[in-house]
Amino acid sequence: MRYIDAFNHFNPKRYFDELLLSPSGQKDIGKRVRGIPALYDLDLRKKVVEQFPDYTQVLSLGLPMIERLWGPDKSPEMAKIANDGLAEVVAKNPDHFVGYSATLPMNNPDAAAKEAERALKNGANAVQIGTNANGGPIDGKEFWPIYEVIEKSGKPILLHPARSREMIDYAGEVKSKYEICSVLGWPFETGVALSRFIFSKIMDTYPTLKIVSHHLGGVIPYLDGRIAHSFDQMGVRTSDEDYESLRKSLKKRPYDYFKDFYGDTAIEGTRAPMVCGIDFFGVDHVLFASDCPFDKEKGPGYIRSTIAVLESLDLAPEDREKISYKNAIKMFGLKG
Repeated sequence: MRYIDAFNHFNPKRYFDELLLSPSGQKDIGKRVRGIPALYDLDLRKKVVEQFPDYTQVLSLGLPMIERLWGPDKSPEMAKIANDGLAEVVAKNPDHFVGYSATLPMNNPDAAAKEAERALKNGANAVQIGTNANGGPIDGKEFWPIYEVIEKSGKPILLHPARSREMIDYAGEVKSKYEICSVLGWPFETGVALSRFIFSKIMDTYPTLKIVSHHLGGVIPYLDGRIAHSFDQMGVRTSDEDYESLRKSLKKRPYDYFKDFYGDTAIEGTRAPMVCGIDFFGVDHVLFASDCPFDKEKGPGYIRSTIAVLESLDLAPEDREKISYKNAIKMFGLKG
């Protein structure tokens, strides 16, 4: 079976060097990324890919998002360095990497829209953004020109959860504890961002915009019934906002928007969430992905386990092909 890995992470050399020189790169972030050589060592990364027959990757930049590392004056330059670096890696190594996702300086929305247009014209197959911009929402009107550019291109958004320690667990605390912000906060954060895309009417305004939610939609598939029935009653709990009128003004039932999103299989190679996510999104809206190289083996672990789980599922051969590679070919505009 052929596999195209739709969501995994790599930092090209020049960008990685700049990351380590940033203030954040001197702290926890630097500690994390230095400890995963396949995140920045191209030769090692190619060896990881070569362990799996008929397997290739569509590369995305590793976290943290650019706006967390540099201010709005510097972030546009760093986005260009990152995107041009990924483009070069793909161009020089087509047997390993079949495409890439551009990244944007979301703390500078005007520059982000321009960089999205530039990168997509230069061959980017998608655009990766975080579920927030330095902790702030990404559904504000200042971001809408970005979504317009992406929708016109026909390429998707790859939505990556981003929830830092500064986003506290409880009122009165200074920071999130025990790495809860990422382990549990990221799936929640994904659900929040997708909801905001719906209720801000971004999806009504840009109806052909495709969003691939990393980690198979976060909490969304598991909360299928709650999302359906609670959002059908949106407004009954709230007296200071007219959410009922908002709900009725949408072009579709809220639940239907969630079903229109896409998810990927980057769920640490576990069976139950994959079954749940495929059931929710459907085989036409799920893409194979591994989140390489963030497994305990620092490279091949999630690829191996995700393939094993996918192959164990009771899927029709044509449905398995869709998830494994055909959906990615269609989504990213790749050669068959």
